[in-house]
Amino acid sequence: MAMDQSALLELLAALKDTEVSDRIRTATERLYQELIDAEATSVIGAGPWQRSAERTAQRNGTRDRTLTTTAGDLDLRIPKLRTGSFFPSLLERRRRVDQALFAVVMEAYLHGVSTRQVDDLVKALGADSGISKSEVSRICAGLDEEVAAFRDRSLADAAFPYLFLDATYCKARVGRRVVSQAVVIATGVRADGHREVLGFDVGDSENGAFWTSFLRSLKARGLGGVLLVVSDAHEGLKSAISSVLLGAAWQRCRVHFTRNALDAVNRTNAEMVAAAIRTIFAQPDAQHVAEQFDAIETMLARSHPKVAAMLAGAREDLLAFTAFPAAHWKKIWPTNPLERLNKEVKRRTDVVGVFPNPAALLRLAGAVLVEAHDEWAATDRRNLSERSMTQLASITALTTTTEVDAPQLLTA
Repeated sequence: MAMDQSALLELLAALKDTEVSDRIRTATERLYQELIDAEATSVIGAGPWQRSAERTAQRNGTRDRTLTTTAGDLDLRIPKLRTGSFFPSLLERRRRVDQALFAVVMEAYLHGVSTRQVDDLVKALGADSGISKSEVSRICAGLDEEVAAFRDRSLADAAFPYLFLDATYCKARVGRRVVSQAVVIATGVRADGHREVLGFDVGDSENGAFWTSFLRSLKARGLGGVLLVVSDAHEGLKSAISSVLLGAAWQRCRVHFTRNALDAVNRTNAEMVAAAIRTIFAQPDAQHVAEQFDAIETMLARSHPKVAAMLAGAREDLLAFTAFPAAHWKKIWPTNPLERLNKEVKRRTDVVGVFPNPAALLRLAGAVLVEAHDEWAATDRRNLSERSMTQLASITALTTTTEVDAPQLLTA
């Protein structure tokens, strides 16, 4: 059947509009890229392959960045530097996170679980005139795909001798109840000293089955070479580590332990007890650490027997760090670096208050963590020096199982 003349004209107009839109998007993309490259040249003091006395840094490849504009999604390349970091001023940092926050707020609003706080946020985001469910679904689908791709990426390309685990708590609706849900986060230090966000999930952090499932998912993605796991004493976590990460030692976070110990001390003596415990970790080598541990335990047994008993029971877990290079001690006896991530997740999630479902919580927390991971990669800073990481080859006590092999670790 011949096409109606008016229908043919409409089709030709649509094709023309599509062609024009593609040309506009391409031109906009080229313009943004030229502005980014020009700003990078200004920051570096020289263009690509250009010799200049004013040069302050070297280019080191690029990283991809998608920017959503009225002309469409632009595929941009952000120059990376060998030293320092560069981020173009015309792009907004954490755009992915802001988009995730917007999606969560809109989803809560559409599902009728909004509070006055969410209503205020809707107006502040300029969406009080309404947003369609299809638009929220589109935003959520794109974010879920991006977060899922990051969570499912292979970890087999590198070994991670140090693994850090922690959890932060948020409120979400499960069924018709508002319950506390844990966002569990795993970060690791590679054999070359660089740090990565390895994985995250939402669930019950006190449940041993949940921790076992989480650690198995990391192993299934290729996590290997783990020598030490650093975490708080979550119920069920220690047994999950021993059953999934065979051959890895467990370091109980000294900061969390001290907080727990001070709960058994009155406020008047809290600072004295905390100072005494800190002296254990201020020693220069493993022998002096062990001797000071014994001295503090004996001293506290007379004045604070509960704390002394806690120390005695946690000795092996608190002093696991002493089997590793002294240059690493300050980085591997607490979970402080991971707690900074937790605070950033909490800062973002506190804006929402109660999430409409666990998936929305995972989406926003995941966006925060993906952004943090990208920023670590962009700065190219090592968490531990590559030279100090080679000292792990001298550790023999932890390399007797087939799970951990130091020579392979250092060449991974």
